[in-house]
Amino acid sequence: MDGTVRVRLDLAYEGTGFAGWAAQPGLRTVQGELEAALAVATGRAEGEPPRLVVAGRTDAGVHATGQVAHVDLTPSQLEALTRRHAGEPETASVALRLTGLLAEAGDVVVHRSTLAPAGFDARFGAVFRRYRYRIADGLAARDPLERRRTLHHPRALDDDRIRAAGAGMIGLHDFGAYCRPRPGATTIRELQSLEWRRDDGGVLIAEVRADAFCHSMVRALVGASIAVGSGRIAPERMAALLEDPVRSNEFAVAPAHGLTLVEVGYPADEALADQVHRARARRELG
Repeated sequence: MDGTVRVRLDLAYEGTGFAGWAAQPGLRTVQGELEAALAVATGRAEGEPPRLVVAGRTDAGVHATGQVAHVDLTPSQLEALTRRHAGEPETASVALRLTGLLAEAGDVVVHRSTLAPAGFDARFGAVFRRYRYRIADGLAARDPLERRRTLHHPRALDDDRIRAAGAGMIGLHDFGAYCRPRPGATTIRELQSLEWRRDDGGVLIAEVRADAFCHSMVRALVGASIAVGSGRIAPERMAALLEDPVRSNEFAVAPAHGLTLVEVGYPADEALADQVHRARARRELG
């Protein structure tokens, strides 16, 4: 946008009270709360109300510790956001102002606000997103303080079977069997890693990384892994489902509250423009 300054926002939220990231009429969403705070802070400053572009739209109930968004601000909007924090770097004050306006609810925090480098786009500039899913199964100690970000599964899951199944999923595939279909949207993605470990309390944790994810893909991968670990489907079946990329009903999608977006990765500044161009192109196999 001509005459505007692009600001990168690094933020976190506890997703329990939200109907997802994307603004929806009559529903409380992360985007809605942030844009409302931006509207209050910029007031009558010149320009259209600021709108956010996000790295990854999370579903209802999903959390984030490493979400990234950007916003384009006119000079007068930037001044309105920063004038109450004299002495702070100009764009850094945006995080202070927004977090202050959101403090009453306390479930959204803007950790950092920085001047975005040339070519930066929070969505199309990303080279990977990394999610974490937590499961307290029959081998883990249940912690009531972690209940809002951990799935309770009453029976023990077989770690070895789960890891064996995940190994066959890595690479560029059509993940239609693991995605909620959307008209005109591709389900081709590059799954870069799917790793499972247990923490000191025995909680089973999945670390899932891809160039991007289609709708409900991480939760579907976790749901299939639970079916494997429970013995309901064979480990090799997870990869076999990729051969017929139609949404599978052989497993249940894992609940949202166990999932957290923990990191979004970007290339070096000089490579941002090329990455945005590649990401806007429609993915194809082969």
